[in-house]
Amino acid sequence: MKVSWQLGNGRHLMPVTRTRPTARLPKWIIILLCLVFVYLISAYVHPPRWYAEDWMPPVARELSDEELVAHVVFRNILSMPLRQPKNPKIAFMFLTPGPLPLERLWEKFFQVLWGKISMVEAEKRLLAYALQDPDNQHFVLLSDSCIPLHDFDYVYKYLMGTNVSFIDNFFDPGPHGNGRYSEHMMPEIEHRDFKKGSQWFSMKRQHALIMMADNLYFTKFRFYCKPGFEGHNCYSYEHYLPTLFTMFDPTGIANWSLTHVDWSEGKWHPKSYLAKEVTYGLLKKLRSIDETFHVTSDEKKVETRKPCLWNGTRRPCHLFARRFLPEALNKLMHLFPNYTAI
Repeated sequence: MKVSWQLGNGRHLMPVTRTRPTARLPKWIIILLCLVFVYLISAYVHPPRWYAEDWMPPVARELSDEELVAHVVFRNILSMPLRQPKNPKIAFMFLTPGPLPLERLWEKFFQVLWGKISMVEAEKRLLAYALQDPDNQHFVLLSDSCIPLHDFDYVYKYLMGTNVSFIDNFFDPGPHGNGRYSEHMMPEIEHRDFKKGSQWFSMKRQHALIMMADNLYFTKFRFYCKPGFEGHNCYSYEHYLPTLFTMFDPTGIANWSLTHVDWSEGKWHPKSYLAKEVTYGLLKKLRSIDETFHVTSDEKKVETRKPCLWNGTRRPCHLFARRFLPEALNKLMHLFPNYTAI
């Protein structure tokens, strides 16, 4: 490097050349840099599984042809862009053996049209009809004894304002939970994946499409989860959906049902509400519940309570409730304008 200096009278000093000693990198630094470059190149060519854009559960064994097809189809459904209709709608599907006893109450809520298989097959048939309308973006399964706890506007905003399905899901190690599991479900469904939950769901369109596309896992439940099989009374409608979506989209479900059911009496069927029990106070209480409650069926009877978080904010858990007997209809009709406006 040459440096020259100029004096005040305009005379210049002779330039002086300065040289820097050549620095050589230690061999260990060169080796380390080479290793880093090799790692970066291999990571670019073969990215790790956790970096994949479309997450799928890690699989430690080779998949069968049927499983491979199911994984590909489900992954593509979950990753496809959602169609945004101008007027997105909610499909309310009533699972009922006949006329709807509380029809007049539901007419106050909205207008509905009504149009020997298993419960899950009946649910899939309802979904098949509802999916024909591309504007239907959310699908709610209700029974003939369900009532709305809020007005239609509140329900619509609650469902359309979030991108999860409300599918009840918890692990019950007791005889009425994982005690119903059959090893015949292996290898596709492992014991750790077998979950339990309420059959009353609210499901986004992507999950409805997965449920319709699935035959592999549904067949496992049809054959190996049924009353009396291997000495257990297994009910597919309590296990199929929680298990399926725990396996394929665990972060896409809120682990509670939007339909309140009271099992506090400890019987085979939930509590039924008589006309004399239907009061403004009862309905207000059901609307204010803001935490989930699960209890295991083993001897320990472990209770679990968690807040209902809607987009990260604590909100009421339930939009609907059951079982209300037909005799309560007149009382519900009288109370509906008041309790839904709370």
